[in-house]
Amino acid sequence: MPATGPRIVSRRIALVLGGGGMKGFAHLGVLKALEEKGIVPDLIAGTSIGALIGASYLAGSSVEDLTERALALKRKDLFRVNHFGMLLDRMRSPSIYLEEPLRTLCESSIPEGTFSDLPKRLLVNTVDVDRGTRVVWGLPGLENVSVRDAVYASCALPGFFPPAQVGDRRCMDGGVVDNLPVSIAAHFADMLIAVDVGSSDSFAGARADASGFASIYMRAATMMMHALQQFPLEQWQGPPMVLIRPKVDDTNWLSFANTADNVQEGYRAAKRALERFDSYFGNPGSVFPRRRVQVDVDREKCTGCGTCVAIAPSTMGMDASGKAFARTHIVEWSPADGRFVHECPTNAITATNIDRRTRISAPQAAPVAADVSDTDATESA
Repeated sequence: MPATGPRIVSRRIALVLGGGGMKGFAHLGVLKALEEKGIVPDLIAGTSIGALIGASYLAGSSVEDLTERALALKRKDLFRVNHFGMLLDRMRSPSIYLEEPLRTLCESSIPEGTFSDLPKRLLVNTVDVDRGTRVVWGLPGLENVSVRDAVYASCALPGFFPPAQVGDRRCMDGGVVDNLPVSIAAHFADMLIAVDVGSSDSFAGARADASGFASIYMRAATMMMHALQQFPLEQWQGPPMVLIRPKVDDTNWLSFANTADNVQEGYRAAKRALERFDSYFGNPGSVFPRRRVQVDVDREKCTGCGTCVAIAPSTMGMDASGKAFARTHIVEWSPADGRFVHECPTNAITATNIDRRTRISAPQAAPVAADVSDTDATESA
């Protein structure tokens, strides 16, 4: 019989950077943490600002340079109201803001060329406006178009910036259908590192209408994007995934006030999530890191509405008296778990990290999963 050598285990790594407006500068901190740990992605997929940062990084920009440019960026450099268009066209105007500033940002950050010119595969998530379908540029057969055009389109939030022509299609922000394109990236990887900055807003005590209709629109967009991406994360059957959800609490996606804090928070969250990175390989269908959590229900607050059971039937149940209960008192959660805690209309459910004894309840809604997982609790593979 021919001699056989040791089995070679493939370790292709895909980095997926989600959309989230200016909160996406947290991606820069994640890139810094990856470099320090010696993790080199074989592919980068991104939506909106995730696509912009991913394309710039693959094209050769350093994390230090990208961070310096992010800190220097001002609102006037990107958001200039389309007064003329709205005055003449009114409701027929394609956008609130002018296209040119965002175009200029893309052109100054990304060299001319197509996806085929990049040293590694880049996937840029967009939506075809006219056909109503998702188009992920950089996939086989979708590589011979301008990277700049595709990235601009991915950043073109509907109503805020006009759509863009990419090849023979008119495209806009891919976050409309998938803000964190992990399923597409999974076809090219043995491990995913996914960075979600669009679902971690803290809504407690913040009025959605405090800053006008734009704030209301972005609040609605946040909830929509979170709901769309939760299903594939909760039902994940692909390669092992490290899900990083930095606690970027700025509820205004369009604010530049917290850029430095967002970068630092991305770095902190990534360092913690990647502590046991090498042990995650070979665990398909799993989302990491995993932590032990204690789930409790306040029976006096519980009205028996059944919302928690409808969302998480494997975790929650209804007893004979019509009150909710946790089927398993101690559960092991990834950052993708725990959404039902937020959905309880009476705040009757709490989730407590066992080791750190940090209690999470509905008022801290959106960061529930991040807070539960991003602690010093015991991990298991």
